[in-house]
Amino acid sequence: MYQQSSYQKEDMKKLCEQYQNYYVVGELMNGEKIEGIIQNVDHEGVTMLIPENIEVENSERQFGYGYGYPRRFYRRYYPYRYPLGLLSGLLLYPFLFPQSPYYPGYY
Repeated sequence: MYQQSSYQKEDMKKLCEQYQNYYVVGELMNGEKIEGIIQNVDHEGVTMLIPENIEVENSERQFGYGYGYPRRFYRRYYPYRYPLGLLSGLLLYPFLFPQSPYYPGYY
């Protein structure tokens, strides 16, 4: 269905090796976008650590945290393997650092 030439696979392999251990956004041949950390690259495919949000279960206490407090979310990373022939593009995910808070006494 979707195929790439060996030249495109080699270019994608070089790009994945360049961005290894970085957080990237990848696009598959069917248009689906995936994001994660490139963990391993070989001649057949790429292994990425894909984040999944995990919500902490709230305990049913009579008095305690609950109303008015935000729920806690954690991200766990699970490895997934994608063939190099399915990847059509790769983008380095930019993390913008927030500005330091404004303190009137220090300005």
